[in-house]
Formats: sequence, C-alpha cells, structure tokens
Amino acid sequence: MKTLQGRTAVITGAGSGFGLELSRLAARAGMAVVMADVQADALARAADEVGALGAAVLPFRLDVARADEVEALGAAVRERFGAPHLVFNNAGVGAGGLIWEHSLKDWEWVLGVNLMGVAHGVRVFVPMMLEAARRDPSYEGHVVNTASMAGLLNAPNMGVYNVSKHAVVSLSETLYQDLRLVTDRIGASVLCPYFVPTGIVESERNRPADLREERRMTASQRIGVAMSAKAVSSGKVSAAEVAQKVLDAVLADRFYVYSHPHALGGVQTRLEDVMLQRNPTDPFSARPELGAQLRRELRAAEGTPDPA
Repeated sequence: MKTLQGRTAVITGAGSGFGLELSRLAARAGMAVVMADVQADALARAADEVGALGAAVLPFRLDVARADEVEALGAAVRERFGAPHLVFNNAGVGAGGLIWEHSLKDWEWVLGVNLMGVAHGVRVFVPMMLEAARRDPSYEGHVVNTASMAGLLNAPNMGVYNVSKHAVVSLSETLYQDLRLVTDRIGASVLCPYFVPTGIVESERNRPADLREERRMTASQRIGVAMSAKAVSSGKVSAAEVAQKVLDAVLADRFYVYSHPHALGGVQTRLEDVMLQRNPTDPFSARPELGAQLRRELRAAEGTPDPA
C-alpha cells in the first residue's frame, strides 16, 4: 500500500493494546476504522476515543473464534464501507503451564482465538479484497496477522500459546506466498512482538463461559501467568511504538515485523539446532537465573526438587 488516506481498516482486538494503538494511528492517517473486540465496554470507550479524532468508526462486538460472528463483521464492513484495504487480525489471548496440563477447554479457547480467529479473518476478508482488486485497478490492500516471538521460539511452560503462534506464522507465510500467486496488489505481514505491555495478561476474563474451567489452575499455570505478567509489564517498548512499526511495514510491503529485533538471536540459534540436528538449546542460556528460578519453582510444586 502506498497511502492510507481515504482507505478503510478492519482491526480486531481493537479495545486495547496493539489494536487500539493501530486504530488511533489509522484514524490520524485519515482512514475509516472498523473496531472489533470481544469486550463490549472497552470497545465502546475505544471507539468513542478514535471517533473523536475525526475518523468514521464502526464498532463491532464479536468473538473472533466464532466463524459466524466474523462473517457478520464482514457483511457489516461491506455494507458500510465496501472492501477494506487494511485487515489487522490481532485479537489474541495468553495461557501458560506445562503442555500436558492444558485441558481440552484450554486448547479450544487459545487455538480458537489465536489461530482460528486469524483464519476466519483471512477467509472472510481476503476474497472481498481480491474482488475489489479485480474491479478497481487502483485498489491496494494488506493483511497483518498478529503472531508473537513465541511463534518463532519455543519457551517452556507456554505450550498451547506457542503452538497457536507458530501456526499463525505458518498461516501468514502461506498467505503471503498464495497472494503472490494471484495478485501484486494485496500484501501480507506477520507481527511477532516480544514482551510489550498490553492487555493480554488479563485475557482470561474474556474466556467464554462454556470454555471456563471449574478446577483451579495447576501450579505450573499459576507460575506461568505470574512470570508472563511480570515480563509483559516490565516491557520497555510500548504498544504505540509497535503499532507504528506495523504501519511502516504495511507501507513498505515488509512481511516480518518485530518489536524487539535483538530477540532474533534466539531464532537463529533455534534454526541452527534444526539444521545441525542438535537437541533444542536451553532458551534461558542468556538469562540462566530465569531458567533456574522456573525449574526450582516447578520442581518444588511437583515434589521433585533439584538434587543437592
């Protein structure tokens, strides 16, 4: 895309975090903004704020894990604005814990939002965008999917989240290649943020009632939530800075978008492990005190402390 002025953006997870910051930037750039979120009160506040910037705003409450609700969003966008130009499949939830301790409901919730929410967005909006490109020689579009550095790395005690984000990276890379087969006017990017202060650590509050657990969290899940909350809250890069990186990438037609490029050293090590057939490198090798803390707490919880 060469310009944002006069175009339409569809943004999921728009009530907070990256989605809200991107909505603000899109409005300031002269775009109409479709803001979708599962949390109605946060969405209403965010839509009022973005509308006050002078943008045409369409707020839409939905659960991206539900195909019918994303399809309804697509119909509403088409009716109000026509085909969108920028689609930001951004809604996501977090989860921690040992991978064998995740329940079926955990898997359904996290994969439903993080993976299927992106898949539904691609399935609903990309055909609409391709149709617009066929009809209008001046049409340009771009799709951005939010993954994570957890989609390029595999930190322990984050299994279901890692799986969901690796799948989003794969989906996005395939989307990029598939679009290149059929058009030069619709691009794709994947956002892989590291620890950035957003509302993801509070995502459990939006878990649907039918996917909530009656049992208490396991020790590994409590430890994972606490460690993630601490890491996210201490992040030095803001959601606003990341949102600007996203728009810069869209305008430059750049696929990979990183909040913390220095973290790519870990990605290189992982790929070298794969190519050299090495066992996976300790992800805490650069911060051994963190790995020692996690192992100590988990083994104490499991009743298997480190040998003296």
